[in-house]
Amino acid sequence: MNTAIANPSHSGFQKAQKVVKKARIGICGVAGSGKTLTALKLARSLGKKIALVDTENNSSVLYGDRIDFDVLNLEPPFEVSKYIEAIHTAESAGYDVLIIDSLSHAWTGEGGVLDMHEKAATAAKGNSWAAWREVTPLHNAFVDAMLGANLHIIATMRTKTAYEVTDSDGKKKPVKVGLAPVQRDGMEYEFTAVLDLTVDAHIATASKDRTRLFDGKHFTPAPKTGETLREWLETGIDPREESRKLLETLKVRVDETDSTQHLNDWWRKHSPDIATLIPADRHDLTAYCAARKETLLAAAQRERGNGEDKAALAVAQG
Repeated sequence: MNTAIANPSHSGFQKAQKVVKKARIGICGVAGSGKTLTALKLARSLGKKIALVDTENNSSVLYGDRIDFDVLNLEPPFEVSKYIEAIHTAESAGYDVLIIDSLSHAWTGEGGVLDMHEKAATAAKGNSWAAWREVTPLHNAFVDAMLGANLHIIATMRTKTAYEVTDSDGKKKPVKVGLAPVQRDGMEYEFTAVLDLTVDAHIATASKDRTRLFDGKHFTPAPKTGETLREWLETGIDPREESRKLLETLKVRVDETDSTQHLNDWWRKHSPDIATLIPADRHDLTAYCAARKETLLAAAQRERGNGEDKAALAVAQG
């Protein structure tokens, strides 16, 4: 979505402005690192109405006495279409925050992307590349649904487990550590920030952070973390509000057109401004212009009719 609302230059470039955005937060960690509870703590600070998609056998309800949220228990097969439907449902229901716990099942779970790829490759007689051509658009649609939804999204991701041996008071101790998230390579780039959690003390470290709030820090996520994040997200212009204001201004200009030719010329001249509207407002303006065109055509028809009547009257009187 184009969210830079400004007066575009003739070159098509616009002045960059920070805009109000919805959070896309990834939380990664091995089992026992506190991903679900951390997600709920952040969500509580981001909004009042929280929805959670649970792929972990409805285990999130264990936190129902600590944080108020609604849950959808997602059972296998973990097809991406189910995730997309859950995202659209949460958005339509007016939730402020959606937690996807966990995103990894959409990749490696039964019916997930890798499962679909294996079946497609088998059908293609082992042609893995052909299988990816079939499966990748489905995964891309899932990513698009996550990025385009008008609500905050927090997604947990399992990480592959490994062990490191550390010294503690002179004793060797194996410590569980997480490696790469169980998800498609590059998925972390879709998020505003990605936090990696440790098992001990649930310490978070940002492996990716566009907010610059968590760079170089090691911390235990708390409600204050979510409050700080919300303040950052809400700083800037609101693209939807700016689009609405621009839409109202453009409608006034449409009302000032006095012919269909004038209206067509106006549309071409203001096409750069129209392009900055969010899709819903652009659709609204298109319909508004169509209605104005009908009005102008009807007025022109009446004018022609009046002219013919006057000419006939002059002939009769002459």
